[in-house]
Amino acid sequence: MRRKVAELAGVSEATVSRVLSGADNVKEETARRVMEAANLLGYVPNALAQRFALRRSGNLGVILPMLPKVNLFSTHYFSEVLSGIGITAKQRGYDLLLLFREPHEPRDYASLFRTQKIDGCIVLGAQDVPSERAALRELKDGEFPFCLVNQRFEGEAFSTVDADQRMGSYHAGKHLVKQGYRRIIFLNGPAEYSNSLDRLKGYQQALKEAGLPYKPEHVLVGNYSRKSGYGNSEAVAKLVESGEADAVIAANDRMAIGLMQGLKELGIRIGEHLALVGCDDSDVSRMTEPQLSSIRVPFYEVGCEAASRLLDAMSENESPAPFEIRLPVRLIERASSQVFRETRD
Repeated sequence: MRRKVAELAGVSEATVSRVLSGADNVKEETARRVMEAANLLGYVPNALAQRFALRRSGNLGVILPMLPKVNLFSTHYFSEVLSGIGITAKQRGYDLLLLFREPHEPRDYASLFRTQKIDGCIVLGAQDVPSERAALRELKDGEFPFCLVNQRFEGEAFSTVDADQRMGSYHAGKHLVKQGYRRIIFLNGPAEYSNSLDRLKGYQQALKEAGLPYKPEHVLVGNYSRKSGYGNSEAVAKLVESGEADAVIAANDRMAIGLMQGLKELGIRIGEHLALVGCDDSDVSRMTEPQLSSIRVPFYEVGCEAASRLLDAMSENESPAPFEIRLPVRLIERASSQVFRETRD
């Protein structure tokens, strides 16, 4: 049958093999003749031929950061978001194509569309750096369908789906103030992520409403890893020992748990000497001792919403207006933020 396809298309059998295997080093007109011949002879499913004829791959791309020594699929954030994206894409008849981005490699996202590898893409872990902005602007200018998850770029009309990160840290701060804490430290992530800035604003808002001063030296920075939380434990311990800290809000659970571990080694016990609230409400937050209070962020629903909104936009004939969606969060109170009053006085 492959020989018949080759004869009908006027090409070699090797060329037929390359086209049907998805190789991108074949001229477009040649590939089209092969697909039409294969379709005519019933050699490939009609759907595949139709996809090619419509210049569609049937793939929804997900661009992920390649992080050294980090298994992305074991982290709560990435596993939940990807599950939501994957299930929604499957229900809509699309396959996922995962594309890993090295930290320092060129961000040429538009080439993924030009080579027909993907029909649309969702970008996870985007950073507000010049090369990222330039790559996303190219997508926007080329009217390629894409969506950002948990990242916004001020001054840019990019479609994005996020959780209400500002309200999360605001609720955490309000909760701690209500419990009687007055010296609240904030362990944030890098400023290249918009959710770091949003969480900082929520923390500042909670302090302001409580009549508490905002002190920049009470904002510590990690990189959202457990190791960075652990690495900040000595700084927090010094603040506790000097009487400048009685509570900490950490911008994710991984940093909170690393901080817990480091403080324990320094003789400072969460739930006795210091209150702690994390963010994400990952499974491990219920396995710590004491259990970790945390802001529940609906990452699975964020993934579902991002895929659904993007696929809806892709189905429209005209270029749709960019969208910005924020899903609600809520604080889950556990023992880590319930400290005996006498330890705070």
